[in-house]
Amino acid sequence: MAEARGGAMGPLVGAIDQGTSSTRFLVFNAKTAELLSYHQVEIQQKFPKEGWVEQDPKEILHSVYECVEKTCEKLKQLNVDIASIKAVGVCNQRETTVVWDKQTGEPLYDALVWLDLRTQSTVERLLKKIPGNNKSFFKNKTGLPLSTYFSAVKLCWLLDNVKEVRQAVQERRALFGTIDTWLIWSLTGGKNGGIHCTDVTNASRTMLFNIHSLEWDTELCKFFGIPMEILPKVRSSSEIYGLMSSGALTGVPISGCLGDQSAALVGQMCFKDGQAKNTYGTGCFLLCNTGQKPSISEHGLLTTVAYKMGRDKPVYYALEGSVAIAGAVVRWLRDNLGIAKSSSEVEKLAAEVGTSYGCYFVPAFSGLYAPYWEPSARGIICGLTQFTNKNHIAFAALEAVCFQTREILDAMNKDSGIPLKQLQVDGGMTNNKILMQLQADILCIPVVKPSMPETTALGAAMAAGAAEGVGVWSLNPADFTAVTSERFEPQINPEESEYRYTRWKKAVQKSMGWETTEPQVDAAPTERRPRPIEQEFETEEEQSLCFLFWASGFSS
Repeated sequence: MAEARGGAMGPLVGAIDQGTSSTRFLVFNAKTAELLSYHQVEIQQKFPKEGWVEQDPKEILHSVYECVEKTCEKLKQLNVDIASIKAVGVCNQRETTVVWDKQTGEPLYDALVWLDLRTQSTVERLLKKIPGNNKSFFKNKTGLPLSTYFSAVKLCWLLDNVKEVRQAVQERRALFGTIDTWLIWSLTGGKNGGIHCTDVTNASRTMLFNIHSLEWDTELCKFFGIPMEILPKVRSSSEIYGLMSSGALTGVPISGCLGDQSAALVGQMCFKDGQAKNTYGTGCFLLCNTGQKPSISEHGLLTTVAYKMGRDKPVYYALEGSVAIAGAVVRWLRDNLGIAKSSSEVEKLAAEVGTSYGCYFVPAFSGLYAPYWEPSARGIICGLTQFTNKNHIAFAALEAVCFQTREILDAMNKDSGIPLKQLQVDGGMTNNKILMQLQADILCIPVVKPSMPETTALGAAMAAGAAEGVGVWSLNPADFTAVTSERFEPQINPEESEYRYTRWKKAVQKSMGWETTEPQVDAAPTERRPRPIEQEFETEEEQSLCFLFWASGFSS
C-alpha cells in the first residue's frame, strides 16, 4: 500500500467489496492501479437452523458506511485528498436475496445467503412442474440449473413463508434485490429517491433473467410466481447509477457494479476469449471468458454474464465452476471445531505434517455445487485412523479446496477442448502458500498469483473509473500496468497427483445421498400465497398438460 506522501496523486477510485464474510472499502490510483488504503469489517453469519444461512442487511449496510469513513480517515493521515476520489464501484456476494420496504427503508426479513439450503423443498416442488423433473430445463434461457443456490427460489420461499414480505408485495411497498441492489438503493438516498437497479452480472444469477435478451423474463417470473414490479432495473456494469447521498463521499458517483466473480475476472484482466481465473474466498469460483456468445456447458458448469462495460458496449459471457465451501472450511475448523485460533494457524498445522496421511475431507456443508449439483450431499471426513490428528485434518481441509478446483477445471477443459496451461488465482486464501503449492501439485500445472491480490475490488474500481461521465480509468490493454506475480510450479509427479485425486473422488461419492428433505416450516395454509398455475386445474394431469403446452416456448 501507499506510504505517507503529499502532493497531487491524480484521480482515485473507490471500491466497495461486500463479501460473504466481510465488507471492505478500498481506494486505488486510477493511473497505476496501486492500492492506497482500505478498511475491513467482518460480517456475522447466522445459522438459525441446520442448512439455513442468514445475514442482517442493515449490518451489511452499516459496515459499508464504516469502511468508507475509516478508509477516508486513513487517506487523510497519508496526506491524500479524498476529493481526488472520482467514482465508487460495487462488487458483491451474488445470489444473496434481500426484500425491503421502499417506504421505510427497512428490510422485511434477514438476507438469505447464497449458501442457504432451506429452499430444497421449494426446488423439489418446482421440479414436479417440469417435464421429466429436468433441473436443466431453463438452462438455455438462464445458463443455470434449478438449484437452492439462485435468488428466484429464495424469493419464492420468502413469499411463501414470510407474512410481512407477502403483505408488502400486495401493497406494492416491496423491493427485491441482491446485495448490490440493496447497497446502491441505500447509498443513493434509500427511501428518499434511492436508485433501484442492478447490473447484468448480478441479474444473471437470479434465474429470472434471460441471458440472451438481457431482460427479466416474463415466463420465468410466472413460473416462479414473482411479481415483476419488485425487480430492479437492469443496467450495464459500467455507468453512473446515482450519487452517494451521505458521508465523506457525498456527491461522488457510483458508476461500477459487478458480481464479485465477474469483478475478479475484470481485475485479472481476463478480457480475451479463453482467459480464466480462480478466486478463493468463502467459496471457490473458476471463470473462463467465452467471448460475446454464451457457451452452454455439457459438464456441469454454469453459463453466466461476465461483464458489460457500458450501456453501448457488447456483453461478454463466461463459463463458471462454482464450489460452495473453500475458505469457509478454514473458518469452520476455527469457529466450530476450535482446532485453530486463526486461518494462519490452520496453514501452520498443515505445514507441520505435509500430508493428510490418507485422510480425505469433503466439505459438502451446503451440498455439492459444480459439477455435481447434488443437494443431498453432506460433509464427511474419511480415512481416519488412530494416527490421525488435527494437523492431518487441517491438511485434508486445504487439500479439499484444491481437489474441488481440480474437478471444475477438468469440466472446464472438457467444455472448451483447450486445457488451461496455467491457473491465475486471487482471493484471500491465496496468501496461504501451502494451499497454492498444493493446488499446483494437484492440477499438474503452474499456479500464478498476482502480487496485488485484491483483484475483485480492482475490477469494480476499473468498471467505475471507466464509466462514461467519469473516464479516469483506461480499459485499453496497452495502458495496463505490468503486473508482477508469484508462480508455483508442480513438485510431485502426475501419478501421485492422480492417485490422491482418485481417492478424493471416492470420498465424494460417499458424501452423496445423506440428506432427505425435512418437512418445510411454512406459513399457515390459509396464509400461503396463491399458486396461479396450480390453482386453475383440478387434477395433476390437467396441470401437467397445460405446463407442457406452456413450456414448449422454452425449447425453441
